[in-house]
Amino acid sequence: MDTAFEAQTLKPKVVHHPFVYFNNKYVPFSDALLPVTTQAFNYGTGVFEGIRAYLSEDKKSLNIFRLDEHISRFRKSSEILLLDSLPDNEQIKEIILNLLIKNDVTSDCYIRPIAFKKNLLPGHGFGVKLSGVSSELSINTLNMPSRSELKGIRCTISKWQRISDNSIPVGAKITGGYINSALAMESANRAGFDDALMLNVHGNLAEATTSNVFIIKNGIIITPSLNSHILDGITRNTVIHLAKQELGINVEEREISPSEILRADECFLTGTGSEIVPVTQIDHINLNSTGRNSITTKVNELYMKTVRGNIKSLSNWLTTVY
Repeated sequence: MDTAFEAQTLKPKVVHHPFVYFNNKYVPFSDALLPVTTQAFNYGTGVFEGIRAYLSEDKKSLNIFRLDEHISRFRKSSEILLLDSLPDNEQIKEIILNLLIKNDVTSDCYIRPIAFKKNLLPGHGFGVKLSGVSSELSINTLNMPSRSELKGIRCTISKWQRISDNSIPVGAKITGGYINSALAMESANRAGFDDALMLNVHGNLAEATTSNVFIIKNGIIITPSLNSHILDGITRNTVIHLAKQELGINVEEREISPSEILRADECFLTGTGSEIVPVTQIDHINLNSTGRNSITTKVNELYMKTVRGNIKSLSNWLTTVY
């Protein structure tokens, strides 16, 4: 998932790095410009990924977390929108590594590849479509410090319904689909909340605006199943693995009704940009998600050790930049 509430809640000092990958070359950030006629700008026909790189605990190396999985999902998302003529997975990986080196990145950072529909090809008329339109790839990076402390947020159950998979493919990070998240987030913020939990077409829990959701009841971690119209989040997958294999905690993937959300003991959100975010209140219900002995805290501590390279058995999830 992605970075909607960094600005509101986490408030890192975000600074874009000087170079981006654009038009098949590395160019200064200020030179990466698009015409207003760009198809993706007009119709939301683009896909993206959010990827993080972390400094090791000793600050001697920079490692990208689960890069191969992110690139694989990016490829599958691109294929759905007929975004062809892109570099292959290994080439994208090399571009990202070279971009971080060129930007001389020496701190935690965020990587944003975007593939998008650009211009109508010769002989193809104006219109909303996927075929007959050229494809383009851009990649930009920016510093994004990890959170220094585990602060909780307040969520509301949104009146905006999560888009269904037969409307816009929810397994792909399609740019146009995020208006759904923006509307729910804006409504939540105006009501005094930090984020919104969204229900799916069946009336059960799907996601937060840009994050997967976990609740905890009686020591069991529960999260919506993949057929609940949710993104197959890489951080979600990581948490499920860590909980089961490293912490020995039972994890259930199943439907969660609105009333069950309000009966939870704890709740947390997961996403690449947001990492692990405790939810301490849902509407009028208070939760115990930030206590020293909470499962949320234990999951967060293990997650941060993993991305910093302190869990040697999971070092295969890290791609070293330098």
